[in-house]
Amino acid sequence: MKKLSVIMLLALVPAIFLFSKCDTSSGKPEEASAEATPAAAAVYYGGYNSPEEWGKHIVTVADCANCHSPKKMTASGPVEDESLALSGHPAAMPFPDIHRKDMETNHLAYTQDLTAWVGPWGVSFAANITSDSTTGIGTWTEEQFMNCLRKGKYMGLDKARNLLPPMPWQAFSQMTDDELKAVFAYLKSTKPIHNVVPQPVPPLLAQKQ
Repeated sequence: MKKLSVIMLLALVPAIFLFSKCDTSSGKPEEASAEATPAAAAVYYGGYNSPEEWGKHIVTVADCANCHSPKKMTASGPVEDESLALSGHPAAMPFPDIHRKDMETNHLAYTQDLTAWVGPWGVSFAANITSDSTTGIGTWTEEQFMNCLRKGKYMGLDKARNLLPPMPWQAFSQMTDDELKAVFAYLKSTKPIHNVVPQPVPPLLAQKQ
């Protein structure tokens, strides 16, 4: 009987050891969860650690600053003015000095910094898309922003005017909801720059009617 008890005790020792190891590894689920969160977030945000970082990446590869940022002229040509990044057509810039009738009928013209365009639709100006609350998108809601790029509506309002060329909203409308939300998050995090962009000018033909 004594031998049997000893044998049973020896058999229980490995089992007790195994159970104690299981308890140790699963006893702190909050630590395991905390370690997994950054990796999961990185996957969710396109491989980046936050929606703002992912949004900045999308804005960069989509070359939004090419039209929405004023330029500085250098020996190598115009380069983006980082101090005015994404602030749109400068309010103080003179109106394009061109033959509008000819441009609106047969051609297309734009200013040297690519923030103002002339064509059959009239004259359009690149918008201020910084986080400024009065001249940018600082007061926009996420829904407004998505509606703007999904439907091509000014300020994302259903009854507002259509977005004008050369804004390629038709292409941007193909982004996923998460991509658009990331872009919005990034733009809302940008430096606010107060710049009142002029309203678009209708074509000369429309003005005569």
